[in-house]
Amino acid sequence: MSSTILPASGLAPSPLPRRPAEAEAEAEAETLAPTCGDAAPGQASGGGVGGGAAAGSEPPDHAKHPFLVALGERVRALRSRRGMTRKALALATEVSERHLANLEYGVGNASILILLQVAQALQCSLAELVGDVTTRSPEWLMLRELLEQRDEATLHRVRVAVGELLGTGGAHGQGASTRSSRVALVGLRGAGKSTLGRMLAEDLDFPFVELSREIEKFAGCSISEIQALYGQNAYRRYERRALEEAIQIYPEAVIATPGGIVSDAATFNLLLTHCTTVWLQADAEDHMRRVLAQGDTRPMAASREAMEDLKSILAGRAAFYSKAELHLNTSAQALANTFRALRSQVRGALSLPSEK
Repeated sequence: MSSTILPASGLAPSPLPRRPAEAEAEAEAETLAPTCGDAAPGQASGGGVGGGAAAGSEPPDHAKHPFLVALGERVRALRSRRGMTRKALALATEVSERHLANLEYGVGNASILILLQVAQALQCSLAELVGDVTTRSPEWLMLRELLEQRDEATLHRVRVAVGELLGTGGAHGQGASTRSSRVALVGLRGAGKSTLGRMLAEDLDFPFVELSREIEKFAGCSISEIQALYGQNAYRRYERRALEEAIQIYPEAVIATPGGIVSDAATFNLLLTHCTTVWLQADAEDHMRRVLAQGDTRPMAASREAMEDLKSILAGRAAFYSKAELHLNTSAQALANTFRALRSQVRGALSLPSEK
């Protein structure tokens, strides 16, 4: 859906399609719905699916097994990255919310089949969920040993070098001689991607591409219908195809991306490789206010915990959004000043004159 930013007078509403409860709220691939059942194990609702601690009998932290605690943290992190509530995950896995709560708090000794269901719903390998993806081969083990304890800057240089070695790009942007004239705006819904994107495209005389609309063209139906009929994995495939086509068709463009594009590493790598990326940041309160101004009152109507859920999604995705080459806080100033700052950053990055 469109992300809208307006001056102090407010935001222009934009109707949002209904989405199924089990899917991430997507045109931007993020849900602002509350994390229903995201209480501690003793408060979680729903019947248990074998295993796990009984309600109200959560053991003290020192009694929890470190492996189960780490497993629960990975499940929570992956769920936040996907923008899924625990209730949505329960629906997708057919596992009770109580059992998932126990799993996430490190008190649920889940069976391997339950973990497999959770991994499939979170679109990750079972190895990633368990935390052992780098033990699949001797080469993985040696690579892990080389990279272990390295800082983020070093890991970034390694990723860029590997991308160049494998022919998938990598040096684009930082350190590259030229930047792509495809400018991709990333960030959570309500950051201002559509509003600022259209203004920037007009200023640069570039086509404006709303990737969510391109996804709907590929599928022949709305985002909500894709989610309801085909599920999250199908949506991700359409998202990848829409981005690939936009890259192929437009040598110059301003692209507003869905907020959940960071959920698929391959698609996000493609974006970073072929576009000059800008992370539009905003305070959680501004994200919520702008979404409500677009006419979507479901977040607040459904739960008082909506804001905490939104902050959790932001925290889960921030590390990925931060891989963008340029960053701009859209909460810091009025629309006109924000656009001027964006225009200056992008024109400078593309080595374009500051004046037309």
